Amino acid sequence: MSDCAYPKKLAFQYLENLKNEFERVNGAQIETATRPYTFIKFDTFIQKTKKLYQDTCTQRNIAKLNDELYEVHQIMTCNVQEVLGVGEKLDQVSEMSSRLTSEPCIYADNARDLNRQDPIMVSERVLDAIF
Repeated sequence: MSDCAYPKKLAFQYLENLKNEFERVNGAQIETATRPYTFIKFDTFIQKTKKLYQDTCTQRNIAKLNDELYEVHQIMTCNVQEVLGVGEKLDQVSEMSSRLTSEPCIYADNARDLNRQDPIMVSERVLDAIF
């Protein structure tokens, strides 16, 4: 339907523009159409719109493409921020996991040391710590 170098966004906007205008102008008559050329008057709108969309360098078309590009940029920025946030949360979870794996080893070492010590000395240390 168009040159392969023509921007896809503009092509779809062109078709969307035609569809919307056709439904606006002829929407009520679609069901009652009996002749093949009932909507021939719509051809003038098609030709005018076609001229607007033919030159991809027109200011109007560039503005539409820039709007689309801005929207995509905003979406990508949000996605990158979400990914970075997830990365930070993964780092925090990893750090907590490392602590959970190292702390039981420390606790086991301390418990082993306490078991080796004289029970009376341990009782005295516990009482000293309490009072």
